[in-house]
Amino acid sequence: MQLAIPGRMETINEHRGRGGRIAAVFPIHYSRALLRAFNLLPVEVWGPPGLAGAHGAAHLQPYVCSIVHNAISFLQTGGLQVAEVLVVPHACDSLQGLGSILIDFIQPEQAVLPLYLPRGRRESDLDFFTAELHSLYESLVAITDYAPSDDDLMECVQREERADGMLAKLHQLRQTLQLPDISFYRLVRSREYLPAERFMALAEQALAQAGSARQDGGIPLILSGILPEPMRLLEAFSQVGAYVAADDLACCGRRLYPLGESEDPLRRVAERILNSPPDSTRGDSIEARCDHLLHLAKTSDARGVVFYEVKFCEPELFDLPLLCRALDAAEVASITVEVDINEPLPQRILTRLEAFVEMIA
Repeated sequence: MQLAIPGRMETINEHRGRGGRIAAVFPIHYSRALLRAFNLLPVEVWGPPGLAGAHGAAHLQPYVCSIVHNAISFLQTGGLQVAEVLVVPHACDSLQGLGSILIDFIQPEQAVLPLYLPRGRRESDLDFFTAELHSLYESLVAITDYAPSDDDLMECVQREERADGMLAKLHQLRQTLQLPDISFYRLVRSREYLPAERFMALAEQALAQAGSARQDGGIPLILSGILPEPMRLLEAFSQVGAYVAADDLACCGRRLYPLGESEDPLRRVAERILNSPPDSTRGDSIEARCDHLLHLAKTSDARGVVFYEVKFCEPELFDLPLLCRALDAAEVASITVEVDINEPLPQRILTRLEAFVEMIA
């Protein structure tokens, strides 16, 4: 099945053509609904991959991850000129550093709006994050000279909840969809820039074609990490006789936000993000992450976990020794590979993946 997924620039130009504005958003967690309430279309910046990092190297140490290096290079080579606002969530020290560099040194023409997320799920964390979202709301009012009402905000929140419900259903039924891994990820990652209503229409098309079982066979695996770049990885799974049966990627599976409960729209957004699956960048425990991976393995029949990590990603790499040990104790095999998103997928990684699949087959 072929889905006609619009590209980023096509989507951006359509939105701007209708009088809308663009918000470039760096990883990972933020509120789409809040930005849409100001007629700002959030377009996420995961690097992007495949850039020369010279501009980033002028501001960052070489051991900072390529996602942040590329973000600076992309900005300074004009890649974000279409954006009126830059939103920088504090997902890790490197991204917090990016926010500081943008504000204090590069000082782009766009407004730079940091967003701090708590590292817990307590009531006080919910209060803190709600206050952060209110602060972001006030900054957007000052930038746009427009103040959406609570009703406007709630309408946007509920629309995003419906879209996230469709996204969760795609993940739940992924083994029955008539989509190879790379097509599946192109679809779910279009959530990074498509308006909710456009994404839902595509998701409905894919779900309408769902069958009773996956057609291509192979060894089922869980894919964990930050993002599946280069996307050649997804074709490589098929080559070595495997497929992705479940997802624990920061750009995908860790952003399956549940429904909120609060009647306050911004508190409802905070609830949704804080109640999402365990994530190293939000300080969740090794035990919580291991339990989540074991649940994914059980529900998807996955035989192993591939930790596919961006080099120098400290939140992920700090967790891995204990996380792999816990999975091993539960008799779930795992393998860790590290990549730079600017480089082609090395042959040595394909060889290691093939050996891993043979071992667990």
